[in-house]
Amino acid sequence: MELKLGRVAVVLTVGDITAVETDVVVNAANSLLEHGGGVAGAIVRRGGEVIQIESREWVRRYGPVPVGGVAVTSAGRLSAKYVIHAVGPRCGVEPVEKLYEAVRNALVKADELGARSIAMPAISTGVFGCPYDQAAFQMANAIKTTAPGLKNVERVLVVLYGGEAFQVFSEVFREVFATGR
Repeated sequence: MELKLGRVAVVLTVGDITAVETDVVVNAANSLLEHGGGVAGAIVRRGGEVIQIESREWVRRYGPVPVGGVAVTSAGRLSAKYVIHAVGPRCGVEPVEKLYEAVRNALVKADELGARSIAMPAISTGVFGCPYDQAAFQMANAIKTTAPGLKNVERVLVVLYGGEAFQVFSEVFREVFATGR
């Protein structure tokens, strides 16, 4: 599914985020940037241990990434140039609205890096427990409000793991993009 925001194309697709051709891959990270499972684990397995090594160095240098914040590493063997590690909320523990901040900050950072394209997963929907509809709402709103101000980013891919996530995200994105919600 593709939606347009001015010159920015927003594409929702089902697939493997580690195999997408893009300038930036967004990782659904934890604050300590320890990439053991889920999307984070898959990114390190495909991109190489250098991503984990650089992540640990980032935390050693700057401290844990706050919820809603981002950190940047190289992308190792991924086709991307960078991995932006976005820390979403643990639903039921931290406010789901922090997901809006994480997505907005990832988009802004990708733009600062000169990226033309960015791929992001359904942040916070795995072990962090956010329901698809709530995560989709936060992500859609963040993309809708941030994308028009970006200078470099022309393509935002939301890469979903399965059909159920795709169906819910598609419905929510259509609604958010069609209305002022």
